[in-house]
Amino acid sequence: MSDLVSTLKSKFDNATVLTDPEDMAKYVTDWHGKLTGKALAVVRPTNTEDVAAVIKLAFEHGTPIVPQSGNTGVAGGSVPDDSGAAIVLSLERMNKVRDISPAAMTMTVEAGCVLEFLHETVEAQDLFFPLNFGAKGSCMIGGNLATNAGGQNVVRYGNTRELCLGIEAVLPDGRIVNLLSGLRKDNTGYDLRDLFIGSEGTLGVITAATMKLFHLPKARATTFAVVPDITRGLELLNRAQAETGGAVEAFELIPRVFLEIIQQHAPQHNIPFAEIPELCVLIEIAATSDAEAVADIEGIVPIAAKLEKILASGFDDGLVLDAVIASSEAQRQEMWDMREGALEAVTAAGVWIGFDISLPLDQVHAFVDEMTRRAEAIVPGLRMCHMGHLGDGNLHYTIFSPEDNTDVSMANADAIRAAVYDAIVDFGGSFSAEHGIGTTKLYAMTNYKDPVALAVMQQIKATLDPKGIMNPGKLLPQ
Repeated sequence: MSDLVSTLKSKFDNATVLTDPEDMAKYVTDWHGKLTGKALAVVRPTNTEDVAAVIKLAFEHGTPIVPQSGNTGVAGGSVPDDSGAAIVLSLERMNKVRDISPAAMTMTVEAGCVLEFLHETVEAQDLFFPLNFGAKGSCMIGGNLATNAGGQNVVRYGNTRELCLGIEAVLPDGRIVNLLSGLRKDNTGYDLRDLFIGSEGTLGVITAATMKLFHLPKARATTFAVVPDITRGLELLNRAQAETGGAVEAFELIPRVFLEIIQQHAPQHNIPFAEIPELCVLIEIAATSDAEAVADIEGIVPIAAKLEKILASGFDDGLVLDAVIASSEAQRQEMWDMREGALEAVTAAGVWIGFDISLPLDQVHAFVDEMTRRAEAIVPGLRMCHMGHLGDGNLHYTIFSPEDNTDVSMANADAIRAAVYDAIVDFGGSFSAEHGIGTTKLYAMTNYKDPVALAVMQQIKATLDPKGIMNPGKLLPQ
């Protein structure tokens, strides 16, 4: 047993410090079981002061720290390497809601709060926290902040960074920096909050945050609409935004390939069309006033009528080919369950290579067409699935092997990845939109990130973490 582990065991109880391999197993493997490492110990503090004490001891011993919240990431950012030299610092027991202020429209919460729990907690007070995606039942706000997570509502509310007013964080030497004021205007120097958000635990550990709240929507109108192509889908988005005063909460792109995968590997989900269309968008608009949410004497809900009007004009102008509007909350939930079951269905579909990319909205269509051409030149018959959050330009771009040759894409994986990254650069996009860099995109950081920007990041890292103990081997190439 190392001196550090002995010291930790003398300071904390057995529920806080785990060293048995069986107890540590779930903390050293990512959620889909593809990445597994080893740890010196797993430490699970319950308050910020204990986090600071653990990090200070690690700093003194020069021992790496791997911060971890819900461990739902898909880029390897929250699991240790296989050296067994690191401490996994789990924030799962720091799960208190410290404050909810309806007057300020804020909540201050600890890093281990599960996202869905936060939704339920604030909705009980008729408030709304819009950060939302498929992993909401297990991901935690600390990890959401560390990766600057996005999700389906970014088109209206922004990503995690834009929802955060302040943070509390522990620096690599154990000092605590408290920026939890919740101020919406504060120009007193560098914005340290933004330095930590999206840093993937490489500069310190976010232990709490003050987040923006909104009024709970009174009603929503949701539709699956078939569109001719991406360009006209974006025209439909702009029309919906104009007609609703920017009330589009979600605008998701769903291609035929994904619907076929759902039909084959997740048949419990209902595809709302008799024949699978080539391209759909899932649109949701929200009503924040009773005037838009309460049915009239004929039983017509104004927000639903507004969506019908948008779709009708889209039919007339060739933007919409077919559409199904959710007629109940149950049908709305069916639509979202299918969309949010994407990762599980894709995982079950076999051999694939996935990307989390973003593009300027006016370049999405051209990128998809060009990438299809480049992929076909590498391996004929590759199946491209360009689903994602079209409203903000974020595609979860997935390439599947040809159905008659499941080995070919893995044999050509490096060439396929290079082709995608090259195309992203050509079209002015980013190779990481919302999932983070972790370990899986270090190659892209080395080869595609602006070298001056990368050098500045490394200088910041060296200044705040001179011993390099915070999540080493993640985010920044070494």
